[in-house]
Amino acid sequence: MDKLTPFKPLPTIIAITITLIIWFIIPAPDGVDVNAWQLFALFIGTIIAIIGKALPIGAISIIAIALIAITGVTNPNNPTAAINDALSGFSNQLIWLIGISIMISVSLNKTGLGARIGYYFISLFGKRTLGIAYSLAIAETILAPVTPSNTARGGGIIHPIMRSISNSFGSDPESNSSQKIGRYLSLVNFNINPITSAMFITATAPNPLIVSLIMENTTPPFEISWGMWAIAAFIPGIISLFIMPLIIYWIYPPEIKVTADAPNFAKQKLHKLGPISPAEKITLAVFAMLLLMWAGVPALIFGSAFTINPTAAAFIGLSVLLCSGVLAWDDILKTKGAWDTITWFAALVMMASFLSKLGLTNWFSQTVGDAIDHMGIGWVGGMLLLVLIYVYSHYFFASTTAHIMAMFAAFFTAGLALGAPPILLGLILAFSSSLMMSLTHYATGTAPIIFGSGYTTLTEWWKIGFILSVVNLVIWFVIGGLWWKLLGYW
Repeated sequence: MDKLTPFKPLPTIIAITITLIIWFIIPAPDGVDVNAWQLFALFIGTIIAIIGKALPIGAISIIAIALIAITGVTNPNNPTAAINDALSGFSNQLIWLIGISIMISVSLNKTGLGARIGYYFISLFGKRTLGIAYSLAIAETILAPVTPSNTARGGGIIHPIMRSISNSFGSDPESNSSQKIGRYLSLVNFNINPITSAMFITATAPNPLIVSLIMENTTPPFEISWGMWAIAAFIPGIISLFIMPLIIYWIYPPEIKVTADAPNFAKQKLHKLGPISPAEKITLAVFAMLLLMWAGVPALIFGSAFTINPTAAAFIGLSVLLCSGVLAWDDILKTKGAWDTITWFAALVMMASFLSKLGLTNWFSQTVGDAIDHMGIGWVGGMLLLVLIYVYSHYFFASTTAHIMAMFAAFFTAGLALGAPPILLGLILAFSSSLMMSLTHYATGTAPIIFGSGYTTLTEWWKIGFILSVVNLVIWFVIGGLWWKLLGYW
C-alpha cells in the first residue's frame, strides 16, 4: 500500500490547503496581477511541500512544472506558450553548470583523490589537534570549487577521514569517549562546510540560483562571475576558517591536544592508497583546467576572444574525464544527485523568474521597504535587519534551497528599495545563505550525516552553531564589506 501512497499525508494536506486558500480565498493585493497571485499560490505550496518533504524535491518540482503548464498562470491564453514557460528553467546555463560539476566531482571518490588530499594535509600538519582541524579545513577548501554538493564534500569525503582519525585515538560515541577528540573534530568538520560553501559559486548547489535571482532583480541585469564571487569571499572566508577552529577549541576543548601519531596514521592511509594513479593525475589536471577557465585566466592572458563560458568549461572538463576513461557514461547515469538537482533547479528558477516578471517580487519589496522606512533606520540599519531576519529564519527551514527560494529575491529587492548598494546587498545575502547552515542539525544535508555519527549532543551543536553564526556574520559583514569597498564593488 505504501507504494501506492508515496505522499506524506500531513505536509501534503498542508501544502494543498494553503495553495487553495491563497488561490481562491485571499484576494490579490492592490497592484498585484491575478496571474501573479495564482503563481504565488503555487510557489508557496511548492515550498511548503519541499520543507515538509511531502515527496522528494525532484518529484515535487515535476508536479510544479505540470501545474504551471496546466493552469497557464504565466500565459493564460496560449497552452503551448505555457508549457514552454514551465520548461524554460532547463535552458538556464547556471543549472547545467552545477549539474555537470556534480558529475565531475564523482571522480574525487572514484579515483580516491579526495581522501588522498585530506590525509596528505594531516600528514603535514597533524601533530596537534588544532593542526588536524586546520588540515581538514584546507582539504575541504581545495575540494570546494569543484564539489557543488556540500553534502558530498563535508559528509562524504571529509567526515570519513575525521572519523578514522578520531577512532585511531580511541575517541568514539559507543565508548562515551567523544570528548577526547571526536567531539571537537566533528564540530569543526561540520562548521568548515558553511564557510567553504560561501567561498565559491560552485561550492554548493544553491549558489548559482542566487546569481540568477540577483540578475533577474537588478536593472540593468547584473551577473556575479565565478571570479568575482571567489575574490569577494577570499578574505572573509580565510578569516572565518582561521577563527572557527579556535572558537570551538575554546568552548569545547578536546582532552587530547597533542597528536604526535596522527601524521604517521595519515601516512599509513596514503601508503594504502598507493602511488598517485594516472586517473588521479588526469582528475587533478581537469580540476586545475576548470579553475583556470572559471577564473577567466585564458581571457586575461590572451584577450577577450578566449573568454570561456563557465558552463561550457564544465562540459569540457566532463568531456575530458569521459574521453580519458576516468569516468564512464554509466557513472554519469548513476549520478542521481546531479539529475535531481537539474530537475528541481529548473522548476524553482522558472517559478522565481516568473514571480519577478509578473511583478510580485517588486510589490513585496516595495511593501517591506516602506515598512522599514517608517522605522527611520536608514538603508544600513534596514539592510542589517533584513539580513538578520533572513539568516535566523533558517531555524524554521530544513532545506537551504527552499529557504533561498522562499525569501532571497524578496529580501534582496526590499533592500534595494531601501537604497542599499546592489552589489553589497547581493553579496552579503548570498554569503549569508551558506553561513546560516551552521545553525541546526537539519540546516543542510551535511548536518544530519555528521550529527548522526553521535559525537556531539544537540545542545552542543546548537550552541556552537549560534555562536559561529554571529561571529561569521560580523566577519563577513564588517571585514567583508570593507574588502568589497576596497575592491570597488560598491
